[in-house]
Amino acid sequence: MAEEHGVLLTEDGLAKLVQEMEHLKHVRRPQVAERIRQSKELASTQNNAEYDDAKNDQAFVEGRILTLEKLIQDAIIIDEEEAHHASTVQIGSTVSLSEGRGKRQQQFTIVGSAEADPKQGRISNESPVGRALLGKRVGDEVHVQAPKAVLRFTITKIS
Repeated sequence: MAEEHGVLLTEDGLAKLVQEMEHLKHVRRPQVAERIRQSKELASTQNNAEYDDAKNDQAFVEGRILTLEKLIQDAIIIDEEEAHHASTVQIGSTVSLSEGRGKRQQQFTIVGSAEADPKQGRISNESPVGRALLGKRVGDEVHVQAPKAVLRFTITKIS
């Protein structure tokens, strides 16, 4: 369901990526540059662990900035309002599920892979559970192949 050349994001997800990029550019980048400058002054760069560490940090920061710029540039905003009023599960929908015979209740919000955070109940539309839920309705039973067994969920609510 993901766009070939886009990254599916909620408005909130896009804002978080922009905030992270701004922090890296305006806070972390200058901090790392200062660490490099100071480590050069302290000792020979040939055997300077602080210098090597700072250069590695710089490579990480610059790489992450490039990644974030690409994600932001390619962002396709999910219309969460539309998803909340849909009768079928879509990206942006929050889905309540009962597992097994209704003993265990779970809730997931379907998001693009760039902002998936399973610990916070935000699963990717590309994950096995996310893929299985897309297009389904309240009352539908969903089967997901897990490593040790097939998981069975019943959709109890879409919001």
